[in-house]
Amino acid sequence: MSQIALDLQDVTSGYQASVVLRKLSMSVAEGEAVALLGKNGMGKTTLLKTVMGYLPKKTGAIKLRGQDITRLSPHRIAREGVAYAPQEHALFQDLSIRDNLRLGLVKVSVFDERFAEIEAIFPVFKRRLKQFAGTLSGGEQKMLLVARALMMRPSIILLDEITEGLQPSVIDRLAEALLGERSRRGTTLLLIEQNVPFALKVADRYALLKQGEIIDHGNAKDGGAAASIFEHLRL
Repeated sequence: MSQIALDLQDVTSGYQASVVLRKLSMSVAEGEAVALLGKNGMGKTTLLKTVMGYLPKKTGAIKLRGQDITRLSPHRIAREGVAYAPQEHALFQDLSIRDNLRLGLVKVSVFDERFAEIEAIFPVFKRRLKQFAGTLSGGEQKMLLVARALMMRPSIILLDEITEGLQPSVIDRLAEALLGERSRRGTTLLLIEQNVPFALKVADRYALLKQGEIIDHGNAKDGGAAASIFEHLRL
């Protein structure tokens, strides 16, 4: 039986007096990819920010490989091997590509070794390490967010609508990168997506979130998964 990598137990969270997640429970097994889908405003981003410690938990507990991380700070959670690629462009626009990538490392000495893998996945960054991140296109900035997460060689990656606004060719490249990372290192993925085909391509399972609660879940490789998801999203 697979070990549980990430476990949320009756988690209630939100913003000040506003409750968004309501006693939500879910788990992701080691090496598994789970896609969390739903309309805007249903609590998907809140869930990732709660896992990362950016939002306080009102009730419940979050465990990482059996260790309680409910009250750990974001930087402590990152040190435990959790990488986060947020929806908003959380890049340092006035720093170079190299400097943004270095932020994902504990030891700068491993940069060249790690970047050799990154440039194989995203060759667009080859010979452009001195370029300022703020001068990149929207698609390139999304790729840089994923590249920075991969530089950590994390055990878990949290991805928040990483395909939003991207061209199909860039989306395909991101899917290949994530599938390759899982194949090489058994990395666990929890991704929030509006792009259903991308989500089902990358994920093993899906869950649907509505008003802070999971209302449905299933096998992402099931032939009827897409139809079921689109039906719920129309409601």
